[in-house]
Amino acid sequence: MNDQYARNVIEAALLAAGRPLTADELISLFDERDGFNAEEVHTAIAALRAEYETRGMELIEVASGFRIQIRTAFAQPVSRLWQERPAKYSRALLETLALVAYRQPITRGEIEQVRGVAVNPNIIKTLLERGWIRVIGHRDVPGKPELLGTTREFLDYFSLKKLDDLPTLAQLKELEELRVQLSLPGAEAAIEAVEGAEAARDAAPAGEPSDAAAENDAAADEDELEAAEAEPRAQGLVARGADPQGD
Repeated sequence: MNDQYARNVIEAALLAAGRPLTADELISLFDERDGFNAEEVHTAIAALRAEYETRGMELIEVASGFRIQIRTAFAQPVSRLWQERPAKYSRALLETLALVAYRQPITRGEIEQVRGVAVNPNIIKTLLERGWIRVIGHRDVPGKPELLGTTREFLDYFSLKKLDDLPTLAQLKELEELRVQLSLPGAEAAIEAVEGAEAARDAAPAGEPSDAAAENDAAADEDELEAAEAEPRAQGLVARGADPQGD
């Protein structure tokens, strides 16, 4: 068996699996008769990634494993294949997600303290249903509030391998091109939310969140939820037959 055979098998598996495949799963595709060991399979993966450098697709490693997906530069024209209305996420939802991602583990009360407004329960519900956040424990204080953290599916959605791959606040402030690179609808609001996270923490009032601001969040989230329900679970940007598997 030659290296081209190994690359072809890996490519076919990644296209057929409908989800990211781990290195162990890719290694298990070959038996003793094929004559490939783990090191040779890793070499074949690297060679395949290099082959994709000049193509409209890319082979990347995310939290759940390796997958083939459309390059960001070509996502917009390819998205015209799908007629569904794209989801429009409210600023409140994006701010909440950014705070969970950058300050986890965090409680709902701590999110409200930073933002200075009450968190609409529908925001947490939506993020949980999307599989982007999960309850990872409880704070050891009266009431035992839930501690929230991001999931492997969150990392997969944003093409991240680990949390350390998230851009720092300083990078977000310096790199305007991130507004183009982020594929999530409403990316500009997400960046603004993260940029203002530290400032909001310092400026947050010590008292209860503002009811008026919470009502504004609630109105915005009603529109966001309607759009989210209309959006198909598959984003259409990853070459797959089914949705990626989350945690």
